Amino acid sequence: MDAFQHPDYYLLDELLSEEHKMIRDATRDWVKRSVSPIIEDYAQRAAFPEHLVKEMGEVGLFGPYIPEEYGGPGLDHISYGLMMQEVERGDSGIRSTCSVQSSLVMFPIFAYGSEEQKQKFLPKLATGEYLGSFGLTEPNFGSNPGGMTTNFKDAGDHVILNGAKMWISNAPFCHVAVVWAKNEEGRIKGLIVERGMEGFTTPETHNKWSLRASATGELVFDNVKVPKENILPGRDGLGAPLSCLDSARFGIAWGAIGAAMDCYDTALRYSKERIQFGKPIAGFQLQQKKLAEMITEITKAQLLTFRLGQLKNEGRASSAQISMAKRNNVDMAIKIAREARQMLGGMGITGDFSIMRHMMNLESVITYEGTHDIHLLITGLDITGENAFV
Repeated sequence: MDAFQHPDYYLLDELLSEEHKMIRDATRDWVKRSVSPIIEDYAQRAAFPEHLVKEMGEVGLFGPYIPEEYGGPGLDHISYGLMMQEVERGDSGIRSTCSVQSSLVMFPIFAYGSEEQKQKFLPKLATGEYLGSFGLTEPNFGSNPGGMTTNFKDAGDHVILNGAKMWISNAPFCHVAVVWAKNEEGRIKGLIVERGMEGFTTPETHNKWSLRASATGELVFDNVKVPKENILPGRDGLGAPLSCLDSARFGIAWGAIGAAMDCYDTALRYSKERIQFGKPIAGFQLQQKKLAEMITEITKAQLLTFRLGQLKNEGRASSAQISMAKRNNVDMAIKIAREARQMLGGMGITGDFSIMRHMMNLESVITYEGTHDIHLLITGLDITGENAFV
């Protein structure tokens, strides 16, 4: 039974609108109903609960900020953040599915696509009829995406796409992929590649110890013919895919709080029930220290993301501000997961509790969409004006 109760030490609910709380609670109810009862089994089997994709579309988790005319609910960014918080409270891998669909597939089509592309793809992505993936990372280019070698050449009414992307969430099951590649002049552009195009394959990545309930794979392009009407016309250059990552990182900053909340809530409840030396372990100083530090860090992260959400709604959130929140909150969450695991002792490594699964998942979250160290350098560049990347 999922008995989660969210911590709100600074009464942040008072800052949320009634709509925000309704959206958050509805998402939480869905997680308790559809994710919590099955997620440990799927994670143990390293299987993707594909049946949840349609449900996620039904409850509005795909493209929450996409306008209604394109199939989205047209919500604000704080609503999106709260939804990602609740989904990642259930599992980081399920939140990854939402993040990729919303921020890395629907966002670039909405922001940089033609009207025809928006009408063709966004409504089906919003309902979950289509599952999307995002192709930026390559085998030899992760933190340096500008070095990509995936490329396309003009061939009349279409282009010929060659290359490969890896560590791609949703890839094995995706119907469409937003792929970033260089044209013959070396300029980066986005292309919408559709399942069934000859030469397009999506081999699955196996043997993961992290995000085991998330489908990860490669996108391989062997002389794939992509119609020119599938090229995103609105923006090119490296700034285009990086703007998508900003949107995804924003959601991750909120999502990580959900994972931390779940670990804290589990450890708090366990500490009140577990008796050692004649009393609950919650009565021992070292356990109280752990719990007090957890709720402090969660509260700080809540304040950070709420303000970031306000700035995002106003169109004033900078890439560097988003990077700071992503880095801080994921680091916070993984430390809380490790401390919570210790509090549960040997029970903490079993699938009877969610903590070890969160801890393993967060090892991926701290790396993807910009590594922990790269985000540190983004902040360093922002405050000093000096580029330490090269």
